[in-house]
Amino acid sequence: MSLKSINPTKTKTWSKLKDHFNDIKDIHIHDHFISESDRSKQLSICLDNFHFDFSKNKITSKTISLFNELLNEIDLKSSIEKYFKGDEINSTEARPVLHTALRANDDEKLILHGEDIMLQIKKAKEKIQLFSESIISGDHKGFSGKKILDIVNIGIGGSDLGPSMVVESLSHYKTRLNTHFISNVDGDYLNQILDQVNPETTLFIIVSKTFTTIETLTNANTVKDWFLKSACEADISRHFIAVSSNSDKAVDFGISLENIFPMWDWVGGRYSLWSSVGISISLSVGYEKFNELLEGARKMDNHFRNSIFSENIPVIMACLSIWYNNFYEYETHAIIPYSENLKSFGKYLQQASMESNGKHTDRSGKLIEYQSGEIIWGQTGTNAQHSFFQLFHQGTKIIPSDFIGFCESIMGNKNHHDILMSNFFAQTKALMLGTRGENIDSNHKVFKGNRPTNTILIDKLTPSSLGSLISMYEHKIFTQGVIWNVISFDQFGVELGKKIAKNILKDLEDRDFSDHDSSTKNLLNKYSSTD
Repeated sequence: MSLKSINPTKTKTWSKLKDHFNDIKDIHIHDHFISESDRSKQLSICLDNFHFDFSKNKITSKTISLFNELLNEIDLKSSIEKYFKGDEINSTEARPVLHTALRANDDEKLILHGEDIMLQIKKAKEKIQLFSESIISGDHKGFSGKKILDIVNIGIGGSDLGPSMVVESLSHYKTRLNTHFISNVDGDYLNQILDQVNPETTLFIIVSKTFTTIETLTNANTVKDWFLKSACEADISRHFIAVSSNSDKAVDFGISLENIFPMWDWVGGRYSLWSSVGISISLSVGYEKFNELLEGARKMDNHFRNSIFSENIPVIMACLSIWYNNFYEYETHAIIPYSENLKSFGKYLQQASMESNGKHTDRSGKLIEYQSGEIIWGQTGTNAQHSFFQLFHQGTKIIPSDFIGFCESIMGNKNHHDILMSNFFAQTKALMLGTRGENIDSNHKVFKGNRPTNTILIDKLTPSSLGSLISMYEHKIFTQGVIWNVISFDQFGVELGKKIAKNILKDLEDRDFSDHDSSTKNLLNKYSSTD
């Protein structure tokens, strides 16, 4: 059963939120702290090793109460249950959305089309574990009898962004293996990676649901040709594995059937790192750490599914984004992690959020007349402070931001970590307070403050806490989609460019550009003239 189609702007509560917005929109955040002595306590949520402080926002307790009304009016609770139970909430593709099942307890049951998919998941996880352990231990050797030293993951979109982000974030926990990622169909970059590895000691993972993705297969075939300069066709089975639902094409490529890992149509690409797509993670940090990542996500799943809305971190985050996008008309949102290990986290969230909720039609297929989707961007602190924070503090644009920090460093260097975290705490205070109360002799030096932030303070960056962090944003995105009344799990917007690119590729081969507009035609003529 699909989700209800309810235009949020036509609800009774939306009108109340508009009135409330007009009442408080000009109140400085700091004034709320002055009038509310326990504000930080009332507007904070603690969950295990997570502390979420949303008190530095342009809201009051009434704002949260009204959003609670809205969530009840659009029946968010029912939507969450459909999400977890496997209803076909991706209604345009008639698919359930069950990445949460990938990290559920193994003893749970989830019946889909008459079959318990938890048995499939358990089997896949066991296969990942056995294969990972054979590579890491050195039992699985390359064609010349040498141990595997390097892993190269070949995929694009969700088959790359999630696993590469996690591997980078958890680099402290890495095994003896070095992991590389090839996504862009950029031959220069591909060859740079190949220059770093040895065909005798490298394992290649081809990740493509259909095994037809043009970028992935182009890269895979180039890698295969490179490999065969040193090896023979029979050696492919020792050095190439696939994550795909199209086993026939993978076998045709030369990959042995036992080295093909499953993909399911009830897991979208941008939510697939928890599945066999995450085998690069398991190889990089070991299966035990991969499983801890899943367990951390499960903790956040349980929190999201079972907590009341006013004490639900992903739900509150989603409501705040609606508040700023649809009432204040702030269109962007920055992700600022104070850990260099998380330098790709914002890039990962760009796809997760913008591909999910960048939609112009509602769930019934009608064009929407309100803003949906956030423009996600960011960088790690303290680098960001010396880059774009000038605009944050004194620019005319207001950019709500999430600050992500850790109480304890991974390596235990307290001096460095104290300096890092003093900046973390200082920035959210400065963005909120500005230079209020100070005697400033020039407008150039004035900071107005009143810039909203969320503070996410986590005990330590571990596989478990990273799993919870990713899951938290996944559920925020889901909740946003429910409120905006869009389908968050299809991505038809990526198809048009791919279709045109396929046609242009043929035109480049034929040297016939007559069917194109004058601009594209001139550009193609310029490009082809360099051949």
